Amino acid sequence: MQATTFKRSLLAVTLIAAVGAGYAKLGGEVINSADAVAALGEAAAPAAGVTARNGVGLPDFTGIVAHSGPAVVNISATGTSKTAFSGGERGQRGQQIPDFFRHFGIPSPDEGAPSRGMGSGFIVRADGVILTNAHVVSGADEVTVKLTDKREFKAKVVGLDKVTDVAVLRIDATNLPVVRLGNPGSAQVGEWVVAIGSPFGFENTVTAGIVSAKGRSLASDSYVPFIQTDVAVNPGNSGGPLINLNGEVIGINSQIYSRNGGYQGVSFAIPIDVAMNIEQQLLQHGKVSHGRMGVTIQEVSQSLAQSFGLKTATGALISSVEKGSPAATAGLEPGDVILKLNDREITRSSELPPLVAAIKPGTRISVQIWRKGATREIALAVGEIPTAAVAANGAGESDNPRLGLALRPLTPEERGQSGGQGGLVVENVSGPAARAGIQRGDVVLSLNGQPVGDVAQLRALLDKSGKTVALLIERDDAKIFVPVDIG
Repeated sequence: MQATTFKRSLLAVTLIAAVGAGYAKLGGEVINSADAVAALGEAAAPAAGVTARNGVGLPDFTGIVAHSGPAVVNISATGTSKTAFSGGERGQRGQQIPDFFRHFGIPSPDEGAPSRGMGSGFIVRADGVILTNAHVVSGADEVTVKLTDKREFKAKVVGLDKVTDVAVLRIDATNLPVVRLGNPGSAQVGEWVVAIGSPFGFENTVTAGIVSAKGRSLASDSYVPFIQTDVAVNPGNSGGPLINLNGEVIGINSQIYSRNGGYQGVSFAIPIDVAMNIEQQLLQHGKVSHGRMGVTIQEVSQSLAQSFGLKTATGALISSVEKGSPAATAGLEPGDVILKLNDREITRSSELPPLVAAIKPGTRISVQIWRKGATREIALAVGEIPTAAVAANGAGESDNPRLGLALRPLTPEERGQSGGQGGLVVENVSGPAARAGIQRGDVVLSLNGQPVGDVAQLRALLDKSGKTVALLIERDDAKIFVPVDIG
């Protein structure tokens, strides 16, 4: 019996090794690969719906690459980054260091150093609209897009959303090749998928694998139900498409799980329906709105379910409720278990944040909860994530490319903490403002001595200004005037 098992295993190994060459040796006779597969029995036969090539149950990606490849672009982003001196030593020594560099005509470390990044993207509209990751172009002064036909364009960042890590670019071109968009909801765990991108700068590299899981929630990105794959994704692949066997884009390759910075078999893609929702909002409104409830949730374990009287470990357990939030106003409490959002059952806590984030702020929803051994229906008006509306170098909350700041008004909570004063919070910084030393999180209080309370007011003051403006900045409870050369 052992000898028979060994021979069958050896036969399988021989066939696997030979199948790529299109032939195998069985019982001393050379046969083709199709017959070799048949010799292994039905278990080795091609699965239904999988395109076979040369009689072997392996997918053929050539048609996918031929159609989608020309619509995948290489993205280069240049900007200004801070060095170790930024925000460092103060006082006399802190003043001497910048003066030393300026004396020799060298930009000081506090003024930032040039930085360069690379990534991928893909064309979704023939008139030049491109999707990529927000982290690929965030803080960039200049973005260059290179097509497969070697044409290069300076791209405009229409806007970006750091909550979902999606950015929209536009180039001045027409009749461009575009990708086909698919439905990520219909993707099945175990099905083949393809990634096209520029890992390590190698343009239009094609890798393949399978969908490993769906609806993954990562600690840093709980608002995105990621598609997990084992497709080889490396630095430079960010922003490129994840494509199914129908040649349809179902996701944007965004992250990898790695201990050394390279591919280790676990990568994550943003579902394309999430990305297209961001694209539509940025193109139509210049900003992105995400819904929020104002609760902290955790998974319901079996022991917790028993303690709360639930028959099964399901739902999202509320561990805390933010004061003044929509959830607090509606009467939700710590210890409530959210079972349904409208008619959608919540089986795992990770399912709730993406669903809420996708709802338009102000929309009234019905939440079914479990409290003290019984279910209740609670009506709730969805709020808005205050830091979500970030459009860089485009319309919406961005001030003006001359200054290089993306700004938002203070939230009511922030205004209360600041004693009721106005100002604009810096969400993103690049160009002249970055070179002047302004940082994300700073609060702009005035421009040339005139208080600013909203972006429109700042734009109006900026239009009347000369080549240099003085911004009053608050940082860490300290205020300082910062001169910005806007040319």
